[in-house]
Amino acid sequence: MNESYKELLVKKDKGIKETLTRVVCVVPTVLLGLWTLLTGNIILFTVVIVLGVLDYFVFQWTDIEYEYLYLDKEISVDKIMAKTRRKKVTTISVEKIEIMAPEKSYHLDSYRNRQAKEVDLSAGHDLPDQKLYWVFYEGNQKILMNLTEDFAKTIKGIAPRKVFTD
Repeated sequence: MNESYKELLVKKDKGIKETLTRVVCVVPTVLLGLWTLLTGNIILFTVVIVLGVLDYFVFQWTDIEYEYLYLDKEISVDKIMAKTRRKKVTTISVEKIEIMAPEKSYHLDSYRNRQAKEVDLSAGHDLPDQKLYWVFYEGNQKILMNLTEDFAKTIKGIAPRKVFTD
């Protein structure tokens, strides 16, 4: 019985959209808070409190990490928001993977034009010790993940004809 356990944490980079969303939410809150201090208006104070709560949730939604957990021929992916909340995103059965290869691999040439639902569970680009991998799953999903070479080789040990690490 071949049981392996691997765990990998990938921090999603904050892009322009996330940074802009944070700025657009925080700046009005701060300006309105200063205006409330100058005027002493209780209604404005209530609005500042509501905006502060909204800012809290925006920061939760824009600080994301993905945790990949490989155990018993399954890759479980969890989304961690602001290091406080965890949500299960998906479970990938290695037996149902069609192909798994690095983003620029020639093995993906026949799959590139396939119409499938894309799911991005990655940092958005290659990281120093991690490469972007495409996983074509059950014929109707393309999943983008950041994997280390060790993580990919563990999966390749289970499905050597489906997983490529070139």
